[in-house]
Amino acid sequence: MLARHHHPIVAIATAPGRGAVGIVRVSGKDIRPIIDAICGRALAPRQATYLPFRDAQGQVIDQGLAIHFPAPHSYTGEDVLELQAHGGPVVLQILLARCLEAAAAINPATGQAWLAQLRVAQPGEFTERAFLNDKIDLAQAEAIADLIDASTETAARSAARSMSGEFSLAVNTLLEQLIHLRMLVEATLDFPEEDIDFLQKADAQGQLLRLQQTLASVMQRATQGAILREGIKVVIAGQPNAGKSSLLNALAGAELAIVTPIAGTTRDKVTQLIQIGGVPLHVVDTAGLREALDEVEKIGVERAWAEIQSADAVLFLHDLTQQDAINYIADDARISAALALKLPQKTPTIDVWNKSDMATPAALAKAGKGIAISAKTGAGLQALREQLLQVVGWQSAPEGVFMARERHVHALQNVDAQLLRASAQLRSSAPALDLLAEDLRQAQIHLSEITGQFTPDDLLGEIFSRFCIGK
Repeated sequence: MLARHHHPIVAIATAPGRGAVGIVRVSGKDIRPIIDAICGRALAPRQATYLPFRDAQGQVIDQGLAIHFPAPHSYTGEDVLELQAHGGPVVLQILLARCLEAAAAINPATGQAWLAQLRVAQPGEFTERAFLNDKIDLAQAEAIADLIDASTETAARSAARSMSGEFSLAVNTLLEQLIHLRMLVEATLDFPEEDIDFLQKADAQGQLLRLQQTLASVMQRATQGAILREGIKVVIAGQPNAGKSSLLNALAGAELAIVTPIAGTTRDKVTQLIQIGGVPLHVVDTAGLREALDEVEKIGVERAWAEIQSADAVLFLHDLTQQDAINYIADDARISAALALKLPQKTPTIDVWNKSDMATPAALAKAGKGIAISAKTGAGLQALREQLLQVVGWQSAPEGVFMARERHVHALQNVDAQLLRASAQLRSSAPALDLLAEDLRQAQIHLSEITGQFTPDDLLGEIFSRFCIGK
C-alpha cells in the first residue's frame, strides 16, 4: 500500500453545480476530532443527526445532517464522516475548507498527528480505499463507475448486478475449480511415482472439460456486458442523397441532421446515442462518399472514411430509385471496393436499400440480400435494428448479463487459451506435467486479474483515475 493511502482524505461527493443537497465526505483513521470541531459533539454511529456545521470561531456555516460511519463498517472500511448540507457550490467549498482547517489545527500532542495530513481526495480514491480494505473487489469497484456512467436502463441493471458481486461470484467459482485442478497436478509432480494414473483416476480431463464449459458461459455473458458498457459504433455510409441523414433521424426519432434534396448537404459527422433493446448505439451520419467538389467537402469525406474505419458496424446505404443508373452503380461498386480494402475484416457491413416507399416491385426484387427500408415511412427499420444487434454479437437476454469491460473479456480469453494448452497436454500420450502445471498457473493469474488479486499498481491507478472526485 502506498504512503498516500494512509492519509485521511476529504472531497465534495456530489456533482458540481447547485442542488437541493450537497455532500462533503471525509475518510481516514479515527476522524473524531474533525467531527467534534465541525459538529461540536460526538455522533451516534450510522445515525443521521441534524445540527449546525460551525467554523473555527463557532459561527454557523450551514445546518444539515451529519452521519458518522465508524471503521470498519463504512464504504471505505475507514472512519467516514458525511456532511449533508444545502447544495450550493460556495457552501460546499466552505465546508471542504473547514474540514482541512480543522485537521490542520489538531494538536500533535494528542497523538493524532496523522489527521494533519488530511488532503483533498483524488478521483476515485474513496472507492480505491474500499478495494484496498477488502470491502469490494476490483470488478465491483469498476461496476460502481459503470453504474454511474450507464447510458441505458439495461446497462444500469447489468452494472448493478456486477456491483452486487454476481460477476465476481462467477469468476471465483472458476477460480475454485481451477485451484482444485492445480492441486491434483501439483500433487502428481510432488509424487512422480503416481504419474498420470493419478490424474486419470481423479478425472482430471473431465474436470478440465467442465471448467472450460463454465468459462465459455462466463465469457459469453461478459462479452455481452462489454457491449452494454462500451456501446456499438454504427456508421452510416454511402453516396450523397442516399438518405443517410434521414436514416439517422428515423433511428433516433428526432430531426437531428439537416435533410435537403441537395447532394452534399452533410459536410461533417453527426453523432447520436440511441438504444435498441437496451443496447447503446453511437450512430454516426457521415458526408456522402464521392469525389469532393470543394475543400470543405473534401475534409468531410476524409472524416467520413476515418469514422468508417473505426466503426463496429457499417450501414452501407443504397438508393433503390437509382438502382438502374449506370453511373450510380459504378460509384456504389467503387465505394464497396474501398470498404473491403479499408475496413478490418471483423467489421460487419450491412447493405441497406433506402426509399422502398418510392421503388417499383422490380427494384425491390433486385435489392438482393440487403435490407429494404424507408427512412421516410419507417418501413423495415425494425428488421434493420434486429440485424444490427445480430451482427455485433448481441445474444443474451438482459437479465442474464453482468457488466464487464474489455480488460475482463481479454483476461477471460487468455484463460481460455491457457486451458486449451492444458487440455492438449492432458490428451497427449506422454503429458509434460510441469508444462501442464504452468498452463494452469498462468490461467489462475489471468483469472485473478479480474477481481484484483493479481493486479499491478499502474493498472489500479488507470482504473480509479477515471472515477469522479468524491467517489
